[in-house]
Amino acid sequence: MMEKAKTLDLASFDDAAFYERMENATREASMRPMQILSETFGIVSTAIEFVSYLLILLAAPGLWWATLIIIAVSIPSAIINFIYRRKNFNYMRRRSKDRRQMDYYSGLLTNKDMVKEIRLFDLADVFIGRYMEVFRNYFRGLRKLILSESGWHVAIGMVSGVTNLVFYILIARQVFTGGIMLGDYTLYTGAIASVANCVSMLISASGTIYEGTLFIDNLITFMDEPVTIAPSGALTAPRRVQKGAGHTIVFDHVSFRYPKMDRDVISDVTFTINPGETLALVGLNGAGKTTLIKLLTRLYDPTGGRILLDGHDLREYDLGDLYGSFGIIFQDFGKYAVSVEENIRFGDINRKDGDPFEAARQASASDYIERLPDGYNTHLMRIFEPTGAELSVGQWQKLAVARAFYADSEILVLDEPTASLDAIAEQEIFSQFDRLRGEGQSSKTTIFVSHRLSSATIASQVIVLENGRLIERGTHKELMALGGKYAELFNTQAQRYLSPEDDI
Repeated sequence: MMEKAKTLDLASFDDAAFYERMENATREASMRPMQILSETFGIVSTAIEFVSYLLILLAAPGLWWATLIIIAVSIPSAIINFIYRRKNFNYMRRRSKDRRQMDYYSGLLTNKDMVKEIRLFDLADVFIGRYMEVFRNYFRGLRKLILSESGWHVAIGMVSGVTNLVFYILIARQVFTGGIMLGDYTLYTGAIASVANCVSMLISASGTIYEGTLFIDNLITFMDEPVTIAPSGALTAPRRVQKGAGHTIVFDHVSFRYPKMDRDVISDVTFTINPGETLALVGLNGAGKTTLIKLLTRLYDPTGGRILLDGHDLREYDLGDLYGSFGIIFQDFGKYAVSVEENIRFGDINRKDGDPFEAARQASASDYIERLPDGYNTHLMRIFEPTGAELSVGQWQKLAVARAFYADSEILVLDEPTASLDAIAEQEIFSQFDRLRGEGQSSKTTIFVSHRLSSATIASQVIVLENGRLIERGTHKELMALGGKYAELFNTQAQRYLSPEDDI
């Protein structure tokens, strides 16, 4: 499942139905195959035992038909078993949402990052109440299934018990009439009980295997999840991204809407980024800036238009090669429970000659890292290590920036790279980007999203998005002279740094 998960489209994770398929698959994936294997061996051993006792009954005078009666009486039990295995499977599949809700509510109360807010806002009882409400609805249906099946088995068990009693009476009668010896009574009644038990075990094991195959069907459904983000099928071999050279990026009338949405979040956007340029994406929350980044890095494909890299559609490139050309920081960057050095090296796990220490210095992270108990070998978070270091949000963000520097990619993509940093740290980061471009790396292309518009003043061009549309484009000076949306946003932020005396 992990191998499958690494190939899935990001769009799958935006689909509630996908989470239902994934939950149904993961819930049983580790248990059912071994259970089926175990029950299969159990059936073999039970069948051998059944044949042994069957031979004993066939040797008994006038009891050869007893096995047929026992099997006939067990047929309703087998039918009920298979019917309720199917009902149980359908119920579990249908109620995946309930289990996910229960996991979510219980997870909130045990989530380290959420515990502070839940405690201060006194939300624990709210989520416990919601958990119990979902649990009661979920368990009500499950209990109904269990009671209904148990009722049938009790009734069938009574019929089976009466049948065995009749057999015991018949055997006892033969003892009294001298047809068999007294010791044979124990042998034959034991054989009848064992045959009945074997038949019951065979029915139960077959039902378990049948139910297991139904649940494995969930796994097969998950493994068949379609993958669309792949090199174009029209190519005999995917293109390779040229390394060590500048890249031209073209958005050609690009539009995009998320699955099952009825409106575009990116609408007819066209612009070009030349090698070595720095592009700033500006706009209010929800304008489409992060979505544009996801389209550029081909986590999604446009639903309209196309994106070109060096004159070729992104869909023509090898995915691994394409992803390797980006050094990227998302605003919801990853926090990994491994050592500091590993966190930095995750920026490019295939790079052998990289210097994580230099990357940390460039990201202004080396000072606090060197103060940690074990420096770069310090494990982060206390998920696995009781002495793991807990970093602040700003320190984590510097570590994420260090990953981008470590990648040493031709295209740097920074989505709110300094949102959690103070003004001084932010200036140090952007100054470092300037130094990189000034040290013979003018071919590097940098694309960044930032709500702090002071950082946009260093950009070669600024693009302003509003409701998914490109409404302004130019340099900082050109857009300020234009007096449009960018100028309004910039002046609004600038006013926050002016005191009333400065306005006079």
